[in-house]
Amino acid sequence: MADTLPKLLIENDGAVRTLRLNRPDSLNALDDELLTALGRAVADADKDKTVRCVVITGAGRGFCSGQDLAAVASRYTSNHPIELGSHLRERYNPIIARMRTIEKPLIASVNGVAAGAGCSLALACDIRIAAESASFVEAFVNVGLVPDSGSTFMLPRLVGVARALEMAFTGRKVAAAEALQIGLVNQVVPDDQLAAATKKLADKLAGLPTRAIGLTKRAINASWRADLDVQLDYEAMLQTTAGQTHDHREGVTAFLEKRTPKFTGE
Repeated sequence: MADTLPKLLIENDGAVRTLRLNRPDSLNALDDELLTALGRAVADADKDKTVRCVVITGAGRGFCSGQDLAAVASRYTSNHPIELGSHLRERYNPIIARMRTIEKPLIASVNGVAAGAGCSLALACDIRIAAESASFVEAFVNVGLVPDSGSTFMLPRLVGVARALEMAFTGRKVAAAEALQIGLVNQVVPDDQLAAATKKLADKLAGLPTRAIGLTKRAINASWRADLDVQLDYEAMLQTTAGQTHDHREGVTAFLEKRTPKFTGE
C-alpha cells in the first residue's frame, strides 16, 4: 500500500516549504525514485521566489535510514566488481551540492534515526532541530564503506576531526542529547514539540531578509577555502550586493522610524 503513495510529500505553509520523505515502512530509505523526487524538489524550491525557507523531514518514526539496500540487492547476486561511484555522482552528489548552495535557509527536522546517507542529508542542511528520540549514525563502516554524500566534508566541520573519525570508524549511534553537546545539532526538543519548534524557526527565517541570508551562506561556504585577505574582499563584494536590496533599505528605514521592518526577500 505504501508503495502507491508519493515517496516525497511537498507541503507549503506561507513562505515555508516542507519536503517530507514518505517511505515510513523503511524508515524513509532512499531509492532512486525518492532521490529523483528530492533532487527535483530542492531545485524547484531554490528557483521559486515565493519560498523563503525549506524544511526536510521524514514521515513516521524515522528521518532517513540511508540508501535502501533492498533496492540495490541485484548488484550483489554476481561476482562482478561493484562500482558505486557512478551512482553517487548521478543520484546523491547533485542533491547535496544543491543543498549547500541554495540561497535560502534549509532546516533538517530530525524526527528519528538519521543513518548513513540519511545522516549526510541532515548534515547538509544549514540548521538541525532534533527530537529527543532522534539519533545519528555514520553507518557506512557497518557495510564496509566510506562515509559519502558529503559526510566527510560536513561532519568534521561540525564536530571536529577527532569526533568525526570516531563516529565514522565505529558507526555507533549518537543520541540527540550527545549530538547537541558536540555541536551536531542546534536544538533538541521533546518529540511532541518537534513540529511546533520547527515551524517557529522556519517562520522566523522565512520572515527575514532572504537575499542577505543567501549571501551570508555563500560567504561562509567560501571561507572554507579562502585566506583572510581573499575573504575580506569577498565580504566587501557581497556587501555591495546586499546593500542594493529592498530589504536592506527597508531594514534601515524601519530602524530610523522605530518600527518593525517588513522584509519581502528582495
